Amino acid sequence: MSVLLEAKCVSKHFGGLKAVDQVDMVINKGDIFGIIGPNGAGKTTFFNLCSGIFPVTEGEIWLDGENITNLRPDIIAKKGMARTFQNIKLFNYMTVLENVKIGFHIHGKTRMWDSILHTSTYKRDEKLAEEKSMEILARVGLIEHKDTLAGNLAYGMQRRVEIARALALDPKILLLDEPAAGMNPNETMAVMEFIKKLNQEGYTVAVIEHDMKFVMNTCNKVLVLNFGKKICEGDPDYVKCNKEVNEAYFGKGIIAGGVTM
Repeated sequence: MSVLLEAKCVSKHFGGLKAVDQVDMVINKGDIFGIIGPNGAGKTTFFNLCSGIFPVTEGEIWLDGENITNLRPDIIAKKGMARTFQNIKLFNYMTVLENVKIGFHIHGKTRMWDSILHTSTYKRDEKLAEEKSMEILARVGLIEHKDTLAGNLAYGMQRRVEIARALALDPKILLLDEPAAGMNPNETMAVMEFIKKLNQEGYTVAVIEHDMKFVMNTCNKVLVLNFGKKICEGDPDYVKCNKEVNEAYFGKGIIAGGVTM
């Protein structure tokens, strides 16, 4: 397997606080890669470093063989990285189709004057964005909701719209920050199967998630952070039996071996 996303001794300091401290990570093409750890472990901060939202204090981030350290988020997105956030960030008063179309505009050629004057460039980009958005909505099972306002959808469906919009960037890798947060067991199962389906279609996925059953049943490789440091990395069987992980994440004396694989 070839390396798609790599972090080399990455650190992020906020004054005297080391939110991320010398973290190494390798995600191969085709992985569903999980990042876990207690609250405050630095998981979302690490995602923010990878996607360019925060500048890296030390170390390097590489995407598909290219150094992307401290590039702007929009440039990193154009190079093939898309992400979602802990809190859903949809345009609630726009339709599902309109929300997904927005994702395509990063690859369009339309400029401000094209939009104002409705030039041929604008019309061509809009037509292509709509066609591609409809294809994505059909693939992810949202086509019947294309004209529904995003804010009127159930929580689990809103998460799916957010992922669909990320797919509109035509990414090499998807970074999903707690995609099952706030969901009931049925919704969580649906998201887990959805992510597996995306992976089968060729997408590489990195996911932060607190639901351990979700992680252990979805990811082929897991990275564990605690107080900003990497304490373990490996397949789910290795991680759930690691003493340091049990003490940091599950609590001392709790056995993780009961997680269904």
